[in-house]
Amino acid sequence: MNRDASLSAPPRRTRTVVLLGLAILGVAGAVFVVWRPLMMSAPRCMAGRWHGCFDTENGVLLMMLVGMPLAALVVWALARSRRAVGVASAWRMSLAEVGMVYGTVPFVWITMMPGLGAGTVAGRVSLVPLRDLLTMGPLGIFGNLLIFAALGFFAPMRFAALASVPRILALGAGCSVLVETAQYVLRLDRVSSVDDVLVNAAGAVLAALASRHWWRTTAAAPSQPPRPVSAPAG
Repeated sequence: MNRDASLSAPPRRTRTVVLLGLAILGVAGAVFVVWRPLMMSAPRCMAGRWHGCFDTENGVLLMMLVGMPLAALVVWALARSRRAVGVASAWRMSLAEVGMVYGTVPFVWITMMPGLGAGTVAGRVSLVPLRDLLTMGPLGIFGNLLIFAALGFFAPMRFAALASVPRILALGAGCSVLVETAQYVLRLDRVSSVDDVLVNAAGAVLAALASRHWWRTTAAAPSQPPRPVSAPAG
């Protein structure tokens, strides 16, 4: 055994702890930046009012943060029930299922919020690639990257059939096309833009690449059946 090579490679547990720590720091930093705008919706959300809470971006994001402990509890309950019946990778499966739903639905909800002219103005379509990127701004581009990021991150961890970059790209683009089509059909006073589809799909792919260490092993497991042990020659 190459002792130097084994010492240079960090243990898997250490790498996981480091990545988890960086993720926590990233989330904490993002919360610190947006905390003041989010707290503008806190009185209405805490009072259980729909208007001013669930029909605003700040309100939805605030309730998403508040509900994280409940989401963690659901992950724990699913993992515990699966481990009780001997399911392999119970924690990873449970985390992936809750993560891709909890991290996607609130952002899709925000994109489906109607504008002031909803129901009265005709649907608008922008099919020229890269034209709307100039008007999105950094915050708009970042928000579009996040819409299907959780789906791209967790879906290939849960479903081995999705564990490839082209399939995640197709998944993100397909989901984005459905959202943009719904905005147009429902006349939500929003622009159905091809740039939204491009940025949404890019966000899903970038997030999938960030979780590749986990979903590659998930995809490889079923394709390596145990080899039969040959009987020794007599």
